[in-house]
Amino acid sequence: MLRKETSLGTIPQDWDTCAIGDFTLAAQYGLSIRGESAGSYPILRMNCQVDGEVSLQDLQYVDIDERTLAAFALNRGDILFNRTNSYELVGRSAVFDHDVKAVFASYLVRLAVDRTRVDPHFLNFLINWDVAQNELKKLASRGVSQANISASKLKEFSVHLPSLREQKSIAQVLRKVRGHIVQEFELEDRSRSLKLTTLSELFTRGMSGEAQKETEIGPVPESWDVVDFKSVREWLQYGTSVHCSLEKKRYPVLRIPNVEPGRVDASELKYCDLSDDEAAKYLLRAGDLLFIRTNGVIERLGACAVYRGDPQAALFASYLIRARLKDSVDPRYVAYFYGSALGTSLVAGRATPAADGKYNLNTGTIDSLPLPLPPNLEVQHEIVTILDALDRKIELHQKRRAILEELFKALLHKLMTGELRVDQLTLSALDASQPQEAVS
Repeated sequence: MLRKETSLGTIPQDWDTCAIGDFTLAAQYGLSIRGESAGSYPILRMNCQVDGEVSLQDLQYVDIDERTLAAFALNRGDILFNRTNSYELVGRSAVFDHDVKAVFASYLVRLAVDRTRVDPHFLNFLINWDVAQNELKKLASRGVSQANISASKLKEFSVHLPSLREQKSIAQVLRKVRGHIVQEFELEDRSRSLKLTTLSELFTRGMSGEAQKETEIGPVPESWDVVDFKSVREWLQYGTSVHCSLEKKRYPVLRIPNVEPGRVDASELKYCDLSDDEAAKYLLRAGDLLFIRTNGVIERLGACAVYRGDPQAALFASYLIRARLKDSVDPRYVAYFYGSALGTSLVAGRATPAADGKYNLNTGTIDSLPLPLPPNLEVQHEIVTILDALDRKIELHQKRRAILEELFKALLHKLMTGELRVDQLTLSALDASQPQEAVS
């Protein structure tokens, strides 16, 4: 295939190159007017742009006359270009595809294109393509606190266009993949909501629907006890303050970023070298609980993860507290409870504010934390099994979304450069692999 060089890379010889202004019917700045919580017409702002589409969530409104509305109204297929913002965000765009009468704010430019020559969705994907974004940012003038791209510079920006038919086909493929990404995100969000509801139900009603009793932490199943954390642990311990670095050394050291609700995230590790005798004091054993003892975000305080042996031979840092539990308690059950809304509120209520704006816990505070406890390990295991299943569902949607995002990024680049043509693609497998319904 014959190819030619452009400012955005090499493209097929038969694709056109032209300035955005060559096919632009309007490049118009928006309204300089303050939005309110109520009014006759929604006014779209920069935060209405979500992944290349216009979102109608968290809207503000304006009251304007019919003449102003006619001058600044959006039509389906208009592109909203983000002309001013931080240098990282300036230049992003989104397509308006809603059947509502809406206007737009002054830091946006409305691009109306000749749709006999250009598909607006294709152009929007092209503008948001990383290669085009890098070139657009070269046009930005830097102010005191933000960058700016004028409408005149935007109209001069050179782009490449395949035939209108191919533009529409490319846009259709990319929208399909992005739609699957959105679906996975929604399913993940629903799974998280279901988990929150399930956490609340399990820790207040139990597994068997038995009668409840009132306790210091609210209602719990009648056969359960509410105990102090001290009664279920063998010992508590602060971590090591040894200097750690990204350079791989003998021992990985778990820190605050590695503690996620219920689990250890081993993706960003630091390491240290210690003598065998010193390292033995902080060497983690499978089943150990790790509490975050200091944080600027109170909701993170007291979050605890169960160390399950990965990474191997790991130590823990001084901003964490290690708890080793008695055999009568499942550490996964304990971690799930303190990760619930009720558990988080109990920890927050006992936190000590510090002068630097952070919140702190100590071993005494952790020991005094209430814990609702089923009468035996079997019930704890049953609760953990249910919550583990929900976590696996959430993780599945996360993994699917990550794979789709990588696919989208690769497709966007190859389709925008013509390295791959739509007629070479087979995307039917995407539909077959998608879940057909949300978690029930």
